[in-house]
Amino acid sequence: MHPDPAPEALADVRVVEIANWVAGPTAGAVLADLGADVVKVEPLGGDGMRGKLRQPSRRGGAPQALVDLDVPFQLENRGKRSIAVDLADPRGAALVRRLVLGADVVVTNLLPQRLERFGLGPDQLRAAAPRLVYALLTGHGTAGPEADRTGFDATTFFGRGAIMSLVGEPDAPPPAFRYGQGDHPTGWALVAGILAALRVRDRTGEGQVVETSLLRAAAWTIGCDVAVALVDRAQPRKRSRSEPISPINTRYRCRDGAWLTLSAQDQAIWGSFCRAIGAPELAGDERYATVGDRFRHGPELVAALDAVFARRTAAEWAGPLDACGMVWAAVATLPDLVDDPQARANGVFAAVAHPAVGTFETLAAPFTLSGTPPRVTSPAPAVGEHTREVFLALGLSDDELDGLFADGVVGEPDRQ
Repeated sequence: MHPDPAPEALADVRVVEIANWVAGPTAGAVLADLGADVVKVEPLGGDGMRGKLRQPSRRGGAPQALVDLDVPFQLENRGKRSIAVDLADPRGAALVRRLVLGADVVVTNLLPQRLERFGLGPDQLRAAAPRLVYALLTGHGTAGPEADRTGFDATTFFGRGAIMSLVGEPDAPPPAFRYGQGDHPTGWALVAGILAALRVRDRTGEGQVVETSLLRAAAWTIGCDVAVALVDRAQPRKRSRSEPISPINTRYRCRDGAWLTLSAQDQAIWGSFCRAIGAPELAGDERYATVGDRFRHGPELVAALDAVFARRTAAEWAGPLDACGMVWAAVATLPDLVDDPQARANGVFAAVAHPAVGTFETLAAPFTLSGTPPRVTSPAPAVGEHTREVFLALGLSDDELDGLFADGVVGEPDRQ
């Protein structure tokens, strides 16, 4: 007989998520993957992210029904239960407060001033529930003159967090980034803090406030540059594609139009690299003898290498680059990534069963555990799908709930 499987890592943890868009719900999704019971509190009209981001096209053989499925929302909200509540109504706020006081963790990215107005601020809740782990994700932190300033990853993480100033070609406008690109690492930072706080509570019985922000996570993301700037207060130059380093670190276009990105840190590889790509004359050229020489003569070197790489397809370059020990990768498209056998072999994606459209794929959690691996257990809920279920379990009667539904304090799918 096989032993019973170990319980999920957070099987006994109850989470209330009062969050919207991407960064806060990302944290809730990972906690749900780890087995936590996550109840998502939405306004009566639903999380503002619902239906807002890019949807799949009708190409590629995907089931027709999936075209109408809100797959970005599914990613951030799988495994949760949803209740729809008007927090601006004191009765709605009181119900959510009551729900939170029976939970282990609250995850929120509402502005601190709004939370206080609803009676859901950290001091207000932890005074009544000292064991509560209160996880707060903001744009700019909770101290300072701009603590109540709204922030999104496009503005705060990439803009104010200085990332836009460091990437792209010199003298080019600041580049755009993909949606959610800064929200996801910020959400993961919040998860790390939550798990640490739960571990401390196991020892002491006391909860605490866990806090991160888009601004703080951005600084950590470019920490190598920030560490230097803390000493010299200087802005590094953007590095052009024509400035290869150590001994080469740039992108080259191949005959088939695909791009390769190359990187190596060993000076000794330069000669073998040149021979492997069929350009031994570059290794003997005094202009390129050292890392410093190659940097100083970067435009000429990159032009020469552009001509070399244009002779073959990306696939044809794989053998020579591997043979000389070059660290390289093809610049993948999204279709390349989702079909990458290496990604699939390592569980990057997960299947989820949806009652209306059948089984489809989404992303798995960004890590795994050998004994209690995270897993996607269910699709994202409809707005208010579990309102009645959750509040009946909280002790309300059907009659009380019917009155709240009638007054527009709470909602469920057949009453929206």
